[in-house]
Formats: sequence, C-alpha cells, structure tokens
Amino acid sequence: MAKKKGKNQLDLFAKKKTEKELKIESVKDLYDFLYEARNILRGPISQDSFKDYITPILYFKRISDVYDEETAAALDESGGDKDYATLPEQHRFDIPEGCHWNDVRNRNENLGAAIVGAMRGIELANPDTLYGVLSMFSAQKWTNKQNLKDEIIRNLIEHLSDRRLGNKDYPADLMGDAYEILLKKFADDSKAKAGEFYTPRSVVQLLVRILDPQPGETVYDPACGSGGMLIEAVHHMHHSSLCCGSIFGQEKNVVNAAIAKMNLFLHGASDFNIMQGDTLRSPKILAGGEVAKFDCVIANPPFSLEDWGSVAWSSDRYGRNIWGTPSDSCGDYAWIQHMIKSMAPGKGRMAVVMPQGVLFRGNEEGRIREKLVESDLIEAVVTLGDKLFYGTGLSPCFLILRRMKPAEHSSRVLMIDGTQILTKRRAQNILTPDDVDRLYQLYVDYKDEEDYSKVVTLKDIKAKGYDLSPNKYVEYHREEIKPYAEVLKEFKDAIAAVNIAEQEFRKLINA
Repeated sequence: MAKKKGKNQLDLFAKKKTEKELKIESVKDLYDFLYEARNILRGPISQDSFKDYITPILYFKRISDVYDEETAAALDESGGDKDYATLPEQHRFDIPEGCHWNDVRNRNENLGAAIVGAMRGIELANPDTLYGVLSMFSAQKWTNKQNLKDEIIRNLIEHLSDRRLGNKDYPADLMGDAYEILLKKFADDSKAKAGEFYTPRSVVQLLVRILDPQPGETVYDPACGSGGMLIEAVHHMHHSSLCCGSIFGQEKNVVNAAIAKMNLFLHGASDFNIMQGDTLRSPKILAGGEVAKFDCVIANPPFSLEDWGSVAWSSDRYGRNIWGTPSDSCGDYAWIQHMIKSMAPGKGRMAVVMPQGVLFRGNEEGRIREKLVESDLIEAVVTLGDKLFYGTGLSPCFLILRRMKPAEHSSRVLMIDGTQILTKRRAQNILTPDDVDRLYQLYVDYKDEEDYSKVVTLKDIKAKGYDLSPNKYVEYHREEIKPYAEVLKEFKDAIAAVNIAEQEFRKLINA
C-alpha cells in the first residue's frame, strides 16, 4: 500500500509543471484566444489592417475589465460604498458613463460608431495618459458598414466578452507577451511593412542585455515602433518602480505610436512618455530647448530611409549634424548622429541596429564614419546573419557606443562576426537563446577568438580606410595546404595500394 502511495506521489511530481511552463501555456492560450478575434475579421478586412482593429478593441476591453476589478476592490474595502468605489483615486483610468465595454455590448445597432464613441470618451476623460492614443485609429474604418457590418462587430464583441481580461485574470507581463506574439503575427501577415514596427525579440533582448539599464536610469528609443525595445528595458529592470518617468520614445507612424503606448500599458508599464512625430525633422523629447539626454539610447531605425530631411539637417537647430549631413537618399548616419547627441555625458551608452552598408559605404558617409571612429565612442561592431529581420533582404549589424569606455577598451573596437551564429529556418532564420548567449559572451569577453571576434585599434581601422566590417579584421581558420609534390606522392601510393589489393583479390577468387 505504501509502495502504491509512493508511486502516486511520483506521478504527481512528474505531472507538476514549472512556473515558467505554466506561464508559457497561459500565454499561448491567451494568444490563441486573441488570434481567433483576428479570424473573425478575416475576409472583409485586409490582413494589413488587422492591428488597426484588434489593438484598440483589446485595449478598450482591458481598460474596462481593470476598471471593474478596481471597483470590486474598492467596494470590498469600503463595505459596499458605491460612491467611494467611483472616486478617481480608486482607478487608474476614468471611464465616463456610457463608455464602458458593457455599454457598447448592450447596443443593438451602429456598433462601430458605439465603439468609436466609447473609446473617444475614455480618451477625453484621461487627457494626461490617453490623449491621442485611441483616436489614432481610424473612426471611418469602424463605421464603414460596407466593409465591417454590425454582425461582424457583434461577433467580435461577443468573442472578447467570453473572457475577462483584467489584471487578476491575466497579469500585465502575460497579457503583454501574448500581445507581442500577436504583433509578430501581424508582421508575418505584412512582411513588406513589418520592419516599421517589429524587431525580432531575440535581437532586442541581446541589445538590452548589453546596455544593461538599471532602475533609475533613463531609456530612449527615437524610432520606437510598437515599443518592444522600451518594454524589454522595463523587463530587464524587473518592473522597478524607479522605471516610472524614465521611459521615453518617439515614433513617426501615428498608429504605431498609439500601439507603443498600448503595448507598454499592457505590459504593466506606467508613467512613460511616447511622442508621435518625425524624429529627424522634429524631435519632440527636449530639455531646455535642446535634445534631451538619456542614460541608454536604443533603436532599430528604418533602414536607409530616403527623403529624410537632409536640407534642414545641414543647419540643424539642435546641433545633431555633429560630423556632417548624409545624402537625402539614405538617413542611416542621421539616425546615428541623433542618437549620439541624445546620449547623456558620463555613463551614456547606445545600441543601434543598422544595415551593414553603414560599415563600409563611402562619400559623405565615409567621411562621417571616419570622424565617428576617431571620436573613440565605438565600443563594438557586430554583424548578424541574414533572414533575421522582416521586410528587408539586407543583412543587419549593430553598433555599441559609450561616452566613457572602460580604460582597457580605450582606442579599441571589438569586431564580432556573428553571421554564422544563428539557427536556420526555411522561411525566417532566428536567434535562439543559445545564439543570444553566444553573441553576448563574445561581447563580454572582449578578446580575439578565431572565426568570430577581434579587438582592433583605431590605427588598425584607419589603415583599412575606416572600414568597420568585422570580416576585414577577424582571423579565420584555414586548413593547411600541403605541397603539390606531397599530394601527388600520396595519390600515387594510394593507386599502388589499390592495385596490390586488386591482385590479391584476384588470386583469392581464382584459387
């Protein structure tokens, strides 16, 4: 009997899942639920537009359910005092009368207009936190009954009503992770535009890990897309309360700027500052009339952006044309100079993803790169493999810069050739956690490693015309080539051995 009981205990132990496994299952379950909402829209709505519908209505549902949670907690605390439960201090967001999810759900017609009206009402009631977030999504799309009939919206509302999406049901990090996977799916559906708002999470994790933002430090992304890099920074700081007021971003695309705000909220971030606008033409995050300074600057800007505003840049009022003005056909070095200008003195550091062309292109870019190298701000250059990024056939790289490099890194640059450190997939290559660990360790070690890394001096780079391509410096293993005479002798000896063996074989079969 005791033996049987022990076996049952072992069975229970074997079935017990780790907290991480349970979270993964929960994230997948929630993602599947949200993905089904996407399927409801399939047909009348093009796949490029899914995020314009799913994002705001998910946000609307989440806000309503969190509000209900807060109301229940306040009623419990006050012994059922309804006036107390409606006080603004009991809620993160105010939901005006008639603007709750259930108010829209109870409507029988013109559901698109009802959703738009409710979201607009919530936005106006929370000007400090939600201004410009929900209204960025086209009201015309929701109210165009030719494309989106009431019946489809009803199905969408009822589907989302099947689950409560409050904090008690789905903690912020779990909700955010499921939404991130959904964003990746949007990227899969729209590869041509995916680079505008989605950077592979593995790459983001690697960059944040290298920059290592600490609670209390400021983090800025001047091309923040859906906010993935800022969210990873918050995760890295373990959602410390010191993150409040220290997260900043700007995004040109109005919808993606709104998505970034919602994404940060869904991940549990608070008191962040996301501005909408063209960063190169009109930076919005300023201090004392100058470009604001940050401890960590991180971005994956649009690759080789055309018509980016070179004329105004040549006399930039913020002094961001530190070393020159790139051609209007490619804004890569404008982004790099803007980010350098945004680094705080002392401990300021930055990580920027770029196409590999920035490492070797000539003309004005070459002249800017020469001055950048001589500034001794570059700590590391890392090239990545192909087919890692959506929406571009270009192989990416990233640069790590620091205002104050460690003394042993002074006048030196670590070159890492990471083009072979990836896991190949048929459609899209990936960086697995092991791949990320390998790249990170190469950076931390900061030493020569055959086939992968080389520490070079500024003189070495100057000698190669200020080319920053790691493959120009890394030493690769080469098999020793034997002299021709030695190879010929080995070949003749092998032929002779074959002839002898053949003769012996013939003797055996003829015996």
